[in-house]
Amino acid sequence: MSSHALARRNKSSSLFTNIIVYALLILGGTTMAVPFLWMLSTSLKPDGEVFTYPPQWIPSSFAWDNYRTIFTEGHIVRGFSNTMLVVVPTLIIGLFVCALSAYAYAKLRFPGRDKLFMTLVGTLVIPGAVMMIPAFIMFKSFGWTDSWKPLVIPGMFGAPMTIFFLRQFIKQLPDELDDAAKIDGMNPFGIFVRIILPLTKPALITQGILSFNAGYNDFLGPLIYLNTPEKYTLQLELASFSSYYVTEWTLLMAAAVVALVPTLILFAFAQRFLIEGIAMTGIKG
Repeated sequence: MSSHALARRNKSSSLFTNIIVYALLILGGTTMAVPFLWMLSTSLKPDGEVFTYPPQWIPSSFAWDNYRTIFTEGHIVRGFSNTMLVVVPTLIIGLFVCALSAYAYAKLRFPGRDKLFMTLVGTLVIPGAVMMIPAFIMFKSFGWTDSWKPLVIPGMFGAPMTIFFLRQFIKQLPDELDDAAKIDGMNPFGIFVRIILPLTKPALITQGILSFNAGYNDFLGPLIYLNTPEKYTLQLELASFSSYYVTEWTLLMAAAVVALVPTLILFAFAQRFLIEGIAMTGIKG
């Protein structure tokens, strides 16, 4: 077979492979988008059209009052404000503490460092359900129930997964940066603040997005510790549209659409950093 024929065959094979790959990606993307499109469609339906058969994707009349109702009667704004009061302090302080711990595990040398890090990683396999009751008993003895303290304060001291993620990123940074800064007389904390943190921005933004989504979508924690409706987070406010006897599906879907908007905006602006942070975080030991 001539080189020209071989090149043409390879090109055809590559074209066929690309077609298959893009077809699978389009199919997967469409499959993932269907629930969100159905949620949007349901949020604009009158009550009588939710369970019609066959299902109607386009409502016969758009019930925009569903969105007005969730703001006037559903306390969505209050739930969002409470969620931000819980998530933002935990995110900012906790991310800084995790980055500081990750720098210590990645660059500083002290006795028992590796064993301590492996112990930290080992805590990742402990199910959250195992610690749920002991944590509740402890916080109840502190008098923290029906307050935001159990949701905010523990997160300020870092999370093992976040420390592991940032440690893997920082470990890839050249040791010569630390050595040059030490020669200039800079202490470890100065090296961390002035050199490591700026270089770790992609990983910090990536982990910040993941941590924000985890706190923003947390339902079980607020459900366990909060009893006063005025302190409910957004996820509890969404759950209030479903009662023992009836679920207001149109209002629930409208509230879910509104709750989804902040995460979509966050991902749209930080998508590049999210992909870069994940791609640059290797598995170096």
